[in-house]
Amino acid sequence: MEKTTLKASERKQFNKSAIRKIRKEGRVPGVFYSKHNPPLHIDVVDTTINPLVFTSKTHLISLEIEGQEERECIIKDIQFDPVTDKVIHFDLLGLTKGEKIILEVPVQLVGTPVGVKEGGIIQHVMHKLEVECLPRNIPEHIVVDVSELKLGDSIHIGDLQIEEVEFIDPKESLIVQVTHAKVQEEVAPATEEGLEEEPTEPEVIAKGKTEEKEEEEE
Repeated sequence: MEKTTLKASERKQFNKSAIRKIRKEGRVPGVFYSKHNPPLHIDVVDTTINPLVFTSKTHLISLEIEGQEERECIIKDIQFDPVTDKVIHFDLLGLTKGEKIILEVPVQLVGTPVGVKEGGIIQHVMHKLEVECLPRNIPEHIVVDVSELKLGDSIHIGDLQIEEVEFIDPKESLIVQVTHAKVQEEVAPATEEGLEEEPTEPEVIAKGKTEEKEEEEE
């Protein structure tokens, strides 16, 4: 798994005005927490957190705070602005050597299915899978080879195997499948000639009724 450094400053003020000031300065507030320590409130430059969020990989993060020991962690949760999609808050989960963690890992599909070449369409159902493993075994992403899938074929979690990684989601959960393309039937408009061939007897018509967070932390 790719490892990267994230520099942060410790925050001492948690009221709304302090949070707004941080964001106006181009910084993003966050919290680092771990099983054995109290939460640590931090903020980072937005341009440093964005590459770790808008990616298809899972990163192992070395958190650097001036005057403090480095901490290994991963991104556990992200909050986005509902209008701009900017990152407005994040949570980092501290890792402890020898202790397993549960996290979501992105799915990466590789190859072009045989069924797609035959006219089918691919449906990617699960884009992230929840796994449990030791920090050293966290995969950047879960690679799923779909090149051999024919029309009607599918891949479920039970079909995957990764050493030292346990899948939390049910084995029968569908990840990807190749299905027939939907064909929309078109109804041909009635011609004048066709209308003339209709019976001239009066038609009885039945009548009836037809009943419609942005979380402000701390």
